[in-house]
Amino acid sequence: MTTTLSAAGSTAGIEGSRRRLGVALFVIATAQLMIVLDATIVYVALPHIQAALGFSGSGLEWVANAYALTFGGLLLLGGRAGDLLGRRRMFIVGLLLFSAASLAGGLATSPAWLLAARAVQGAGGAIVAPTALALIATTFPEGPPRSRAMGVYAAMSVAGSSVGLLAGGLLVAYADWRWVLFVNVPIGLAVAVAARFVLAPGASRRQGSGGLDLPGTITGTAGVAALVYGLSNAATSPDGTSHWGDAKVVVALAASAVLLAAFAVIESRSRHALLPVRLLRSRDRVGAYLMMLGVGTLIAGVFFFLTLFVQDVWGYSALRTGVAFLPVTAAMLVGAVGGTALVPRIGARPVLVAASAVTVGGLYWLSRMTEHGTYAGDLIGAGLVLGIGFGLLIVPLQLLALTRVPEADSGAAASLLNAGRQVGGAIGLAVLGTVAWTVVADNAHGHAGVASVALAAYRHALVVGFDRAFLVGAGIGVLILLVALTMIRIRRADLAGS
Repeated sequence: MTTTLSAAGSTAGIEGSRRRLGVALFVIATAQLMIVLDATIVYVALPHIQAALGFSGSGLEWVANAYALTFGGLLLLGGRAGDLLGRRRMFIVGLLLFSAASLAGGLATSPAWLLAARAVQGAGGAIVAPTALALIATTFPEGPPRSRAMGVYAAMSVAGSSVGLLAGGLLVAYADWRWVLFVNVPIGLAVAVAARFVLAPGASRRQGSGGLDLPGTITGTAGVAALVYGLSNAATSPDGTSHWGDAKVVVALAASAVLLAAFAVIESRSRHALLPVRLLRSRDRVGAYLMMLGVGTLIAGVFFFLTLFVQDVWGYSALRTGVAFLPVTAAMLVGAVGGTALVPRIGARPVLVAASAVTVGGLYWLSRMTEHGTYAGDLIGAGLVLGIGFGLLIVPLQLLALTRVPEADSGAAASLLNAGRQVGGAIGLAVLGTVAWTVVADNAHGHAGVASVALAAYRHALVVGFDRAFLVGAGIGVLILLVALTMIRIRRADLAGS
């Protein structure tokens, strides 16, 4: 009987532990979803924001860029702060900061007020994102438990963009543009309170020693911020005007190069580096970072130009646009679940190679769309292929970035992966935007006659430009495939835990 009671107690303990881990994962994944979708939830509300607050056309883009700039620029600092001050503590601080900024943004009465709130939102996100990923690495043991947790986290990461478009469309259609910001407040507060109770107390232990690397913090944060700023402003305008030669773009990119070079020198000599150089000694980890840079480029470019395509060419409403992306979101979830199941069985490299090839195929398929096409015949098939490809890519990349990383460096490793995605997104909108709008301007030139003819010609020009951007995206996908083939060498046993 004693043996039976002991076995029953052991089983109950295991089940209880699984439930606690499940709740912890739900809290972390919800926070990640909120942070990611906030980058796109404002897209469909931009015309309403412009009308309500009096934004200029050029100033309106900063509703998105202010968030991206502080998010990308402060990621390294956010990850290191979690390592030094305790990840659970900083996770909660980031959520509270994000929620407060969302409330302030929803109450905004002027452009400056809203942009300041969006910048603070980005700062909160820069704390939450790397600490959330590091909490998974330190809460779930290597092997199947961590792979499953990474699969859920990846699903939230890749689905956030399309969920944001749908949520934004619903809130704008049935409430008010301010609710794209207000909606974060109850969610953020609830997750912060839950985190206090469901995340293990050990998650608040300080990792590492010494203070914050101030010279590295200044040069690294400023360097990434300058890079994101320069790339965000470099994209060619819809009228074909190139901004790569603008003084502010040239100065920002030059300053970024100098600051990041100084950051590299400082980190190689610092005893308490913001980004420990030892993290870059792994060929597989560097390959994962490079691939995530490309994935960030493609995800940002695809969602941005597909959103414009269905609205400006096919005439979709904001709400219909959000609904149109639901199958793509579902495909991403399927891809993330598939990656979670496949990596422990066949290893990361085969999954990454196959996913990269699938992504290239999906982008090439998108590049064949026309103004006379249909959702069922032209977009949905390519969207499903791309969704599966993106989902399959994210899980192994996150595992590679955090495998064999000392617990004290988990925040730094996670922040570098997130920074790669954010910088990649800025690169995507700048480079693919330059390609698309240049082609649009070239094809629209000389069609200013009858209004109906000019409109049809302009729509055709948009299609040609967007298709060319998707084709260039397919070329970037080929580069991702080459990195997977040449740099990823990790064995399946190394991802299964020791």
